[in-house]
Amino acid sequence: MPGQDVSFELDAPIEDLVQHIVDIPSPSGHEGPLADAIEKALRPAQHLEVIRLGNTVAARTSLGRERRVIWAGHIDTVPVGDNLPSQIRDGALWGRGSVDMKGGLAIGLSLAVALDSPQHDMTWIFYDNEEVEASKNGLGLFGAAHPDWVVGDFAIVGEPSNGAIEGGCNGTLRVEIETSGKQAHSARSWMGQNAIHSAAGVLSRLNDYTPATITVDGLDYREGLNAVGISGGIAGNVIPDSCTVTVNYRFAPDKTVLQAETHVRDVFEGFSVRVVDQAGGARPGIDGELAQGFISAVDAELRPKFGWTDVARFGEWGIPAVNFGPGDPSLAHSDDEAVSLAEVRAVHQGLRAWLSSYSN
Repeated sequence: MPGQDVSFELDAPIEDLVQHIVDIPSPSGHEGPLADAIEKALRPAQHLEVIRLGNTVAARTSLGRERRVIWAGHIDTVPVGDNLPSQIRDGALWGRGSVDMKGGLAIGLSLAVALDSPQHDMTWIFYDNEEVEASKNGLGLFGAAHPDWVVGDFAIVGEPSNGAIEGGCNGTLRVEIETSGKQAHSARSWMGQNAIHSAAGVLSRLNDYTPATITVDGLDYREGLNAVGISGGIAGNVIPDSCTVTVNYRFAPDKTVLQAETHVRDVFEGFSVRVVDQAGGARPGIDGELAQGFISAVDAELRPKFGWTDVARFGEWGIPAVNFGPGDPSLAHSDDEAVSLAEVRAVHQGLRAWLSSYSN
C-alpha cells in the first residue's frame, strides 16, 4: 500500500487504535504492512523480546514470574468488500475486520506495551493466515518453528465472543458416505439401480438422529450431525451408479477424533464411510487456578464455544485456553461487520485488571 501510513501509537485511546488498525487492510496473504506496523510499535518496548516469522510477530516478557500466560490473535481478515474505510456510528465501529478480529487485536497490542510489569510473564502472538487453510495458519507455523515460545500455563485467544468467556470448543469431523448402483438409460430405468435413491437411507438416519448436549467441566456443548452436501449423476438421461452424501459431525470436547469417527461409523453402519477432514475439540480449560482467577477478575459470562478456533491448537500443546474478545461472531465476515466500542472498552479493562492485579 504505497503512500499509506502504517504506523500507530499504542498509547492512543483504545477506540482510536481499533479504528486505525481496521483502516489498514490485511486480507489473508497480504498482512505485510500491518505486521510491519505491529513490529515497529513493539520493538521500542524495553520489557519485551520481539521476534518475527514471516508476517507473524511475537513478543514476550522474561520477568521471572512463576507462571506464563499466552495471548494470541490473528491479524488477517477475509477479503475487503465495500466496507473500508471504517466509520463510527451508533456507538459502533463499522468496517472489515472490526469484529474478526481487530477489536481484540487492538486490545492485545495496547496491553503488550502498556503492561511492563504484569503479574504473570506474558507471551503475545500476532499471527497471519488464520482465515485460510490450516497448513498456512501462522500460529501453527510459529509454534513449529519456535516451540519454546508456545509454552505456558494458560492461553487467551482474542477471537470475538461478545465479551463473554468461551471455554474450549467443539471438534469437527467431515465424512463422505457413498452409495452405489447400476447405470442404465433412464428410459429403461428398470434395468439399473439408482444410487441417488439409495442415499435416502443415509438421509433417513440423519432425520432420525437426535444430537446430544453434553456437559463438559460444567459447560453444555451442543453436538450436531448434518448433511452438508450431496452429489451424484452424470447426465440427465442416465440412472446414476454412485452418489455421495457429505456429512459434518460437530462433537463435544469429551471425545477424541477417533471416538467421533467410531460414533459416525456406528450411525451409518452398512454404508461406506470415508473421513475427509477432522480437527479435535478442546476441553474448557477453566478449572485451574489461573483460569478461575481470570474468570473472577473480568466478571464476564462463561459460555461454551460451539465452533472450532485456535483454542484447540493450544489444547494440542497441553495449554488450557479460552476465547475472550469483543464483537458478535455472527457479524464476522459480513458486509455490515461492526463492533461495539463499549464492548471493546469492557474487554480491554477486564483483561488489564486481571493482568495487573491477580497474584499467585
